[in-house]
Amino acid sequence: MTKPLSAETIAIVKSTAPALQQHGVAITSRMYERLFVDPEIKKLFDMAAQESGEQPKRLAGAILAFSKNVDNLGALTQAVERMTTRHVETGVKPEHYPAVAAALLPAIKDVLGDAVNDQVLEAWGEAYWFLADILIGVEKAKYEAVAA
Repeated sequence: MTKPLSAETIAIVKSTAPALQQHGVAITSRMYERLFVDPEIKKLFDMAAQESGEQPKRLAGAILAFSKNVDNLGALTQAVERMTTRHVETGVKPEHYPAVAAALLPAIKDVLGDAVNDQVLEAWGEAYWFLADILIGVEKAKYEAVAA
């Protein structure tokens, strides 16, 4: 079971929604630049969706939705279902999540600069792993169902 997020983390993540609304695509585009230095991870992605800008836009929307609903995860059920289905189709595994965190958190700092401090990055790190644990759990069940 995933440890609940602290009230402070929830407040910080929710407070970042306006910045994500404005800079989300720049953050996700930068995250993918950082992530794709690993050719094994890059192979998991539809590069046409990257080049068209569709994937960075979709992920930015998902991150924004998470930031707005971090205290109401039921609102994200359909998005989690779609995301986990796609992850299973493309072979995303639990061991890929640390690489995404290592690309996303610095990308936030790269794009937002001094507007983001260590407290915000720590809150987003906690929130990322909270959501990652949920996704990994759903994906595990889906992988098991495919194998059965």
